[in-house]
Amino acid sequence: MKGANHNGVRWVGQPVERLEDARLLTGRGCFIDDLNLTGQWHAAIVRSSVAHGRISHLDCAAARALPGMRAVFTAADIGAPLPCIPFRRPIAALASFAQPIIANERVRYVGEPVAIVIADTAALAEDAAQRVEMEIEPLQAVTQMPCAGGTDGPLLFDDTQTNCAMVFKARQGAVDAAFSAAAHVQSDRFRVQRMTAAPMETRGLIAHWDSTREHLTMHGAAKVPWFNRRSLAALMNLDETAVDYIEYDVGGGFGARGEFYPEDFLLAFAARRLDRPIKWVEDRREHFMATGHSRETEADVSMAFDATGRILAVRGALHVDVGAYVRPNGMTPVRNAAQFLTGPYQIEAIELDAHAWVSNKTPAGTLRGPGRFESCFVCERLIDMAATALGLDAADIRRRNLIAPDRMPWALAPVLPNDGFGETACDSGHYAAAFDRCLSIAGWSEKQSLQGQLIAGRRHGLGIACFIEGGASGPRESARAEIDGQGQIIIHVGSSSVGQGVETIFSQIAADELGVRPAAIRIVHGSTDVLPEGFGSYGSRATVMGGNAVLLAARQLRAALDATRPGTPIEPIVVSFANSKQTYTYGTAVAHVAVDEQTGRVDLIDYRVVDDVGRIINPLTLHGQVVGAAVQGLGGVFTEELVYDEHGQLLTGSMADYLTPVATDYPQVAAESFEDHPSPNNPLGAKGAGEGGTIPVGAAVANALAAALRARAVQPRVLPLSPQRVWELVNQGTIGVG
Repeated sequence: MKGANHNGVRWVGQPVERLEDARLLTGRGCFIDDLNLTGQWHAAIVRSSVAHGRISHLDCAAARALPGMRAVFTAADIGAPLPCIPFRRPIAALASFAQPIIANERVRYVGEPVAIVIADTAALAEDAAQRVEMEIEPLQAVTQMPCAGGTDGPLLFDDTQTNCAMVFKARQGAVDAAFSAAAHVQSDRFRVQRMTAAPMETRGLIAHWDSTREHLTMHGAAKVPWFNRRSLAALMNLDETAVDYIEYDVGGGFGARGEFYPEDFLLAFAARRLDRPIKWVEDRREHFMATGHSRETEADVSMAFDATGRILAVRGALHVDVGAYVRPNGMTPVRNAAQFLTGPYQIEAIELDAHAWVSNKTPAGTLRGPGRFESCFVCERLIDMAATALGLDAADIRRRNLIAPDRMPWALAPVLPNDGFGETACDSGHYAAAFDRCLSIAGWSEKQSLQGQLIAGRRHGLGIACFIEGGASGPRESARAEIDGQGQIIIHVGSSSVGQGVETIFSQIAADELGVRPAAIRIVHGSTDVLPEGFGSYGSRATVMGGNAVLLAARQLRAALDATRPGTPIEPIVVSFANSKQTYTYGTAVAHVAVDEQTGRVDLIDYRVVDDVGRIINPLTLHGQVVGAAVQGLGGVFTEELVYDEHGQLLTGSMADYLTPVATDYPQVAAESFEDHPSPNNPLGAKGAGEGGTIPVGAAVANALAAALRARAVQPRVLPLSPQRVWELVNQGTIGVG
C-alpha cells in the first residue's frame, strides 16, 4: 500500500458510483423491519385521540386479558417522577416545556403516547391497543399562534406564564437610523405551512436487554446515536457504556428520523422489565401524528432600502409553532429563522425576534433546511416586491447586495440566547459568480420577454432566489482506522448514514490517503459500539466533520505503514476532528413557471440551481443530493401541508391527503455545483451540501408566480401554492395570511 495512489488516480472529485447501491438494489439491504431477534415480542403504542384534555379514566384490563398478550405499561407502571425527553442544546428556560416520556393525567396532542402494549405479534399488539379503555375530559385546544388571531391561552403548562417557550433575538447595527434614512421600506406578512419529513421508511426500533451483562441494545439508530445513548442511559439509570444504539440501512431521515422520541424510552423500559427483545415499527398513520413536524412559520418583516436598491436594514418578528412540547432539537428552526433571514446579503443593521409558540399539535423539530427555507421565502419575496416598487430589475437589486469576496468572512448577526451553535460567519466565496452562472444557464436575459406573457393559455414567469446553507455542525467527529487479520482496511466513523452515501465518499477520501481503490476500504458508521464517541449526521455535517476525521485517520494509518516493516502488526489509529466554525455553501436558483389562470394550476417549466460547495468529493452523490433536495422542496411549495381543525385534530393523516412529489412531477430540475472557493475552516475545504437545494425553492417559485401574474399585481405571501390558493390570488388579486 506504500507509494502513489492506484494508477495515479485521485479519487476525491471522481464520479464514483455509490458503493451502497449494489447491496440496496439487489435486496440485500437490512432495514429495521427486516431484523428479527430470537424470542422477540412486539409493541403497539396507545395514543391520545384528543388534542388537549385530562385523562379521567384509563383501564387496561380488557387488553391484558387477550390471548398472546404479555404486558401493558402506563405512566403508573413507570412511576414518578416521570422523566422527560432531553434537549440536544440545553436552555434552562425550556425545562417547563419538555415532553414526558408518556402522558400522565394530561394529554397535549393527538398521537401522544398514553400506554405501550406488548404481545406475541404486531397484529395482536394492535388489537390489544384497541381494547385499552380511555376517557379524556376535553380542554380547549390551542391551534393558532397569537399572531394569527389566537390568544395566549389557555396555558398548556400550568407553571408557565405564557405559551411562548422562547424568543431568539438577532441584533446587529443601528436599525432605527437605517430605517430613518431609507428611501423605501418594504413591509409585509408571510406564512409557511406545517410539514413533516415523510421518509420512505418510517421509524422503528428493537430494544434488547441482556440481563446477564445488564446491557441494553437499541437496534434502529439513525442521525444522532451517541446523543440518544447518553439520553437513554440517563433516563434508565444506566452507565452510558451499558447502552448501545446500532445502525442499519435507513430509508431517509431529512431531520425528523433518528431524534430521541418517547418510543426510545418506552421500548427500552419494556425490554428491561420483561427481559425480552421488543420490536416496534411505526405505521404511516402514526408517522403523521407522532414523528416531528416542522416549518409552520409566520413573519411580519420590513426591509429598508436606499434609492439604488441597497438593503440598509431589516427588522421584524417571526412566529414558529413548535407543537405541544419542545423536542430535542425543536429550537433549531426558530433560531435559524432569525439568524439566516438576511441570507447571502450584505445587511449591516438587523433586529429580528423569532418566537417559539407551543400549541396542541404534534411537537416540531427539524426538516431539511430548517428555518432557512422559511426565512429565505420571506427575504426573497421582500426583495422582489421592493424591486417592483423601486422600478429595479430583480437580478440587479440582488447582485448589488450580495456579500462581496473581500468582505469574507462575513459574520451573521449574533443570536441570543446562545444555544451553543458555534461561530456563524460566511467563510468564503464569490457569491456574484454563482449568481451570474445560474442566470446564464437559466436563460434569464433571453427569457425576459416571457415575463407575464400568455402562451397557449398559460401565463409565464421567471423568479430568482439566493441562499446560503450552513454546514459542519460541531463540535467534533471521531474515526478509527485499522487493518484486520485478513489485510482489510477498515475505517470506523461516528457519522451516521441517512441515505446520503457516506460509505462511498468516506472511502474516496481514505483511498487517496492510502493509495488504494475505494472498494478496498470498508466503512463502518453510526453505531455506538464501534467508537467511544461520535456525533452522527445532521446540519449538513457528515462530509465536513466525518470526512475530515476519516482523512486524518487514513493519513496517520498511511504514516504508520510507511514507518513499519512489512508484516508487522499496526495498532488501530484513533483520531478526533474538532471544529467550532460553520461552513457556508451558497448559490442561486431560477424557476420558470406557467400558470393556468382558469384553474390555478402552476407547472414548473424549468428549475436551475447553482451552488459552490467548497470541495466536491463525489459529483454523482452531490448532484443527487442537490436535485433530490430541490424536488423535496417543491413538494413543500405545491402540495405538502399538515392541516389541523380548531379542535386540534389532524385532517391530513395519510398519503392520500399529504401529497409528496412522485418521479414524474418535476422532470425539468437541473443543478450545477462548483468548488471554486474551498472552506478555510477544514483540511478538505468541504462545505455541507445536503440542504441547499431545498432552501431557495419556495422563494424562487413564488417570485416566478408573481412575475407571471404581474398584470394582476399578484404577490404570493403564503405557501403552499395549491391550485385553490393560486386561483384565489388570480381572482382576488391577493390573499391574506391564513
